[in-house]
Amino acid sequence: MPNRPRPESFLPLPVSEFEILLALADGEQHGYAIMTEVAERTDGSVRLGPGTLYGSIKRMLASGLIDEHSPRRRSAGDDERRRYYRLTALGRSVASAEAARLQELVRHARRKRLLTALDTP
Repeated sequence: MPNRPRPESFLPLPVSEFEILLALADGEQHGYAIMTEVAERTDGSVRLGPGTLYGSIKRMLASGLIDEHSPRRRSAGDDERRRYYRLTALGRSVASAEAARLQELVRHARRKRLLTALDTP
């Protein structure tokens, strides 16, 4: 059995890769759906253009964070050329490790009074 890389070895993640992992956390999606979800979830503050999205996807596929998936059932209007992506177990672990790292940074910022209780959602 090959050694599985430690999730921490991928950190810190580029913003685009973390956003893609977040978009895939609830299940498989195709590229355009990932771009749309990221833009909506961030109220437009993060927009993944096609070059950034597919460049990130290519790296994430190669590193084993996501894999390409063919859905069992496609909707009637779904394009057969559309590629779907989903998290791997490693990808989920890396996303969790990055979220924990960011949470720790926020804790330190609060301790330094850079964020107040009003900044908490």
